[in-house]
Amino acid sequence: MPSDLAFALRGVHATAGPEFALRDVSFELPTGYVMGLIGANGAGKTTTIRCLLGMRGIDGGEIELLGHRAPGPVELRQDVGVVLDHSYLVGEWRLAEVERTLRPFYQRWDGDRWRHLLDEFGLDPRAKVKDLSRGRSMKLMIAVALSHRARLLVLDEPTSGLDPVARDELVGIIGEFLLDEGHSVLFSTHITTDLDRIGDHLTIIHGGQIIRAGTKDEILNAYRVVRGGPDDLTGLIGVELIGPRRTATGAEALVHTEEADLLGRDVLVEAPTLEQIAVHIGAPARTGGVTR
Repeated sequence: MPSDLAFALRGVHATAGPEFALRDVSFELPTGYVMGLIGANGAGKTTTIRCLLGMRGIDGGEIELLGHRAPGPVELRQDVGVVLDHSYLVGEWRLAEVERTLRPFYQRWDGDRWRHLLDEFGLDPRAKVKDLSRGRSMKLMIAVALSHRARLLVLDEPTSGLDPVARDELVGIIGEFLLDEGHSVLFSTHITTDLDRIGDHLTIIHGGQIIRAGTKDEILNAYRVVRGGPDDLTGLIGVELIGPRRTATGAEALVHTEEADLLGRDVLVEAPTLEQIAVHIGAPARTGGVTR
């Protein structure tokens, strides 16, 4: 299956418990780019990633990963580096033991690169995994992924709980990984500011469904934030209010850009940030508006 895509999900359905399922999930990432998978906690980001990696079965649809129809050959795992929101390594291992343990599983393991990355990331080979801070633990897992020469880096909420300095360092590491045009990244997060620097493509997921997918500019241009008085965003015809917020003094909502012209003159219309889009789409439904 020759392809210039890092991955693609096409019409994927998957049950993830009695009350949650992915429904008709479709999006794709061209090779050489970063895909930001955005959604509130519980939106379906981790379930989607588990399906992509073959960690969870699907009930319908198709998944393509690095040119192969998933699950694909076992060797395909050599090309995928996974960084979860928690360490999957044995806490008592020293970092030198991490290499000795993992090296036999990877045909392209590069010991020189491993040692260089430990030094670059300020990681002491004598340190135990359990004693690392959250930021250093994330760096360790990225060092593992980069040492076996992964082509696709999959990160599931890697910056959650990190301080701003550690988050900035992590984003910088990802930027360096992408200097190779054959490398791609799937970055799942609910912290949208992490994607301001490195996000090329975005996919918004909510309630197990894809709300919108496209380039970052396409997503930003698709919506507008609108603000008005308490009664300005009521009784509207032809306008869907997404995640409306109402107080005694005013109201705010997200709308589709093509519907913004249908609002009254007293309504303030502004270009949104990624965070505003994520917050309004992920907001629980309230009377007077529709949340997607």
